[in-house]
Amino acid sequence: MATTDLPLDVLRSYAPDVLEPEDFDDFWATTLQESRRADAGHSLTPVTTPITGVRIEDLTFSGFGGEPVRAWVTRPVGDTGPLPAVIEFQGYNGGRGLAGGRPQWGARGGAPVFMDTRGQGSGWGGGGDTPAPHGSGPAVAGFMTRGIQDPAGYYYRRLFTDAVRLVDLVKTLEGVDAARISLTGGSRGGGIAIAASALSGGVRAVMPDVPFLCHFRRAVEATPQEPFTEITRYLSVHREREERVFETLSYFDGVNFAKRIGVPAYFSVALMDDVVLPSTVFAAYNRVPSTEKSMEVYAFNGHEGGQFLQWTRQAAWLAGLLG
Repeated sequence: MATTDLPLDVLRSYAPDVLEPEDFDDFWATTLQESRRADAGHSLTPVTTPITGVRIEDLTFSGFGGEPVRAWVTRPVGDTGPLPAVIEFQGYNGGRGLAGGRPQWGARGGAPVFMDTRGQGSGWGGGGDTPAPHGSGPAVAGFMTRGIQDPAGYYYRRLFTDAVRLVDLVKTLEGVDAARISLTGGSRGGGIAIAASALSGGVRAVMPDVPFLCHFRRAVEATPQEPFTEITRYLSVHREREERVFETLSYFDGVNFAKRIGVPAYFSVALMDDVVLPSTVFAAYNRVPSTEKSMEVYAFNGHEGGQFLQWTRQAAWLAGLLG
C-alpha cells in the first residue's frame, strides 16, 4: 500500500473551488421545510439485549417526506439527565445493525443515537430496518447514481434530510441536553455528519471520520475504488449527461456543506486511502470556517483510518469541548 494522493504539505492548504448552485441554500431550506410539515410523529420502544448498564430503545421517526426511519437510542440505566447526545451515521451500504452493536458511545455515557440508512444495510454488518420507498431512473448498481438526473430525485437528498430530521427530534427527547448534541460517522457516515451539521441549527460539534461524499469532481475522476466508480461507470455509458450529473452532485458536495459549518469540527484522514482520497477530505476540511477545528492524520492507513484509536481521540476531544 502506498500514499494515494497529494503530499501532506500540499493537502494542508488544498482548498479548490467546487461548483456551487446559486439556489443551494433555497433548495435545502425548501426540502427541509416540506419534510418538517410532513412530520408523522415518532415512537420509542424498549428492547431487551444481553447488555447491562444501558437501556436501548428502538426509535422510529419521521424522515424525508414524513417517511419512517429507524434508529437506536441508548441511555445509562438509572440516568437522571439531561445527557449529552452523540448522533452517529453509518457507512456505505451498512444499516443500524442489531441493538447494542455499537457499544462505544453508550459505554462512555450520555445518550448516543445510531441512525439506520434507508434502503441499505445488506452489504455488511448486522443489517438495516428502513425501506426506501422511491424508485429511480437508469442507475448503476449501488446507491451513488440513484436519481442522479435531478437533485430533487437524488437518493442523498432523502438520506441527508433523514439525518437533519433526526437531529430535530433528538433535541426534543426527554433526558437529552439539546445544547450538547454532536454528530459523527465514518466514511459515508462522516459525509452525512458534515451535511447534517451544516443544515441543523444548534449542533454543538461534528466529528467526521475519513468522510465520503466530498469534492465529487476530483473523487469521480481520480478515485480507483468503489463507490465513486459507480458514477464513473454511469458517465461512461451516459456520455451526454456529464454536465447535468455534476450539477446534481453539487447540491450534495461536502465541500459546499463544510463552508456552512460554524461549530467545532474534528476530522480524520488516512493518506493511503484509495476509497476516499485524502484531497477530497482536505477540500472540505479547509473550507470549514470554524476556528475550532483540527485534523487527525493517519499516514500509513487506508480507508480503515484510525479505528478504535480515533474513537478514543474523539472521546477525549469531545470531553474537553463539553466539559
